Amino acid sequence: MSRAIILVLDSLGVGAAPDADKFGDQGANTFGHIASYRSARGRPLSLPHLERLGLGAAMQLATGLWPDGLKLRDGFSAAYGAAQELSVGKDTPSGHWEMAGVPVLSDWGYFRSAAQSFPEKFLHDWMHACLLPGVLGNCHASGTQIIEKWGDRHMETGAPIVYTSADSVFQVAAHEDIVPVSRLYEICNTAFELLRPYNIARVIARPFSGSSGSYQRTSNRKDIAVAPPGVTLLDLAAWAGRSVYAIGKIADIFSMRGISSHAKTVDNADVFNRTLDALADAPDGSIVFANFVDFDQNFGHRRDVEGYAKALEYFDKRWPELEARLGVDDLCVLTADHGCDPTWPGTDHTREYVPQIYFGKNFRAGPIGRRNSFADIGQTLSAHLGLPPLQHGVAI
Repeated sequence: MSRAIILVLDSLGVGAAPDADKFGDQGANTFGHIASYRSARGRPLSLPHLERLGLGAAMQLATGLWPDGLKLRDGFSAAYGAAQELSVGKDTPSGHWEMAGVPVLSDWGYFRSAAQSFPEKFLHDWMHACLLPGVLGNCHASGTQIIEKWGDRHMETGAPIVYTSADSVFQVAAHEDIVPVSRLYEICNTAFELLRPYNIARVIARPFSGSSGSYQRTSNRKDIAVAPPGVTLLDLAAWAGRSVYAIGKIADIFSMRGISSHAKTVDNADVFNRTLDALADAPDGSIVFANFVDFDQNFGHRRDVEGYAKALEYFDKRWPELEARLGVDDLCVLTADHGCDPTWPGTDHTREYVPQIYFGKNFRAGPIGRRNSFADIGQTLSAHLGLPPLQHGVAI
């Protein structure tokens, strides 16, 4: 039995999913396009450990193509495949819940209008309940761009900046010197309750700091999410008295359900450090679940191809530290929750296959093909931990 470790390389898609045309994402390939970008500039990605695990081979299974610049074609040390999403959306909660065994089979509510995005009644009720002086933004936007546009006005008026995207989300940005973090969380909690009739998946608090021309989001982000609509792998573990360690935004995504210990993080380096700390403490039968958010938040959404490439190389360099912490019977899964191709038009997630890479010293290596759901992860880990089967997914 021993332990289960899930490492989510947030947004690392490996090629357009079969239904990508429904989302306007046919041709998207987060990993493939990053590899091509680097190879075209004479600096191929240096990912010796991820190559050995089978990341390039996972993309080949998804698309029929090998990533440009990656050389390894056989001799992989992990079980590798590519999974398409069963959930109807390409959002963060759906992707995470599905990998834990609960796909989201009905659609969320969305704010479709690019401008004046939010219902007037909701905004009126929210401003009245929270005694807000008004709102700024009220549109679809990139988080960094809207702070640059409205940051000065926010500093003058104290009105929060509100925005959304193609995801089912309401985001609230405020300067920590103008709206203290505790106050921002309070007004976001109120918004979450008022948005329940609209079936919105998440409200995200987005605090920032700095001054005009140099505003920067801080690490005090908080996601307030609807609870998973079914029994997850984390629930099964908690009911069995197991320890579940949540690193990064995992605790928020699962609304703390099934989680025994959680650690907030600053960046991918901090996620790595906290994951290593958890592995030093986690007993037999436990789960360590970590989200490496920088790939998505800092590079995918910001269309920073080079930044994404460097972040992958950083993760690769640190992989031996994590591998050294794995016990003989531990099983570690590397995956993603959706794509976010930094070469693709716009700033939204992309509908893609994601890698499913299972590494364990006693786990059979080799291809596992195209998987029909992210939920195969939850089912595989549930069997590995000796827990009851989940409703969805097929064990590897």
